[in-house]
Amino acid sequence: MTGEARVEDYFALLKPSVMSLVVFTAFVGLVVAPGAINPIVALIAVLCIAIGGGASGALNMWYDSDIDAIMSRTQNRPIPAGRISRNQALVFGIVLAAFSVGVLGLATNWLAAGFLAFTIFFYVVIYTMWLKRLTPQNIVIGGAAGSFPPMIGWAAVNGTITIQSAALFLIVFLWTPPHFWALALYKQSDYGAAGVPMMPNVAGEESTKLQILVYSALLAASTLLPSFLGMAGWLYTAVAVVTGVSFTFLAWRLYRAPDGVPMRKMARNLFAYSLSYLFIVFFALLADNLLMRFGSVLS
Repeated sequence: MTGEARVEDYFALLKPSVMSLVVFTAFVGLVVAPGAINPIVALIAVLCIAIGGGASGALNMWYDSDIDAIMSRTQNRPIPAGRISRNQALVFGIVLAAFSVGVLGLATNWLAAGFLAFTIFFYVVIYTMWLKRLTPQNIVIGGAAGSFPPMIGWAAVNGTITIQSAALFLIVFLWTPPHFWALALYKQSDYGAAGVPMMPNVAGEESTKLQILVYSALLAASTLLPSFLGMAGWLYTAVAVVTGVSFTFLAWRLYRAPDGVPMRKMARNLFAYSLSYLFIVFFALLADNLLMRFGSVLS
């Protein structure tokens, strides 16, 4: 039995906190891509990527409603809380997915649209339906879905996939494991009760902390790629170095933290920092790119 669904319940299906990151990284990819795009078309492209990301979230909640009802942090989502039925979420997600892909293709190009369709498929089928309940590497492999948006934004401008757009993909891809494994370290009981094989539940805390540290160091190094590839200048480089060192330092503190409350506190601190980390890095890339363009106009 479901209650009468409200607009905010359908909005919650879109996973707005996740969608905001998807939209922002896609927007940065679109802005820094070489080439010109009409501002109205750019707005439509970003909106389509946002809707596609929301469709992925709705379909994820449709399939995962059984485990969402078990985990404390997801029990109040619209489906387990009884405000929206699984069928309503399924139809909602499918309609949004088809709409976003079709409009993006018509407004920009079919490479970008195909990329968006593949991203939705990867997140819903490869990650949600297959990997999430099968392997502790679910986040590593499945994280690719959340890493594609800046490449989609790039492709929307010039219809290409380049090493520069792949560098943006790599940053998000390497950010995903330490971000989610830090969460999993202090939410182990939730994932254990739901039967989701997250890394701490399968490999143990020590192995997870070591892998977080390794991925954090690789992430910090990857954020320097835009500088080496000529996509950014000193401002972005400085921000990337400072934030990367800070991220790695927090991962090191987590690795060295004793078990129990200190470890969970350090895991929570790293997770909290990781929430803002990508926004800071991509905002710095955006600001640096705009400054370089402004400087070239004035010179």
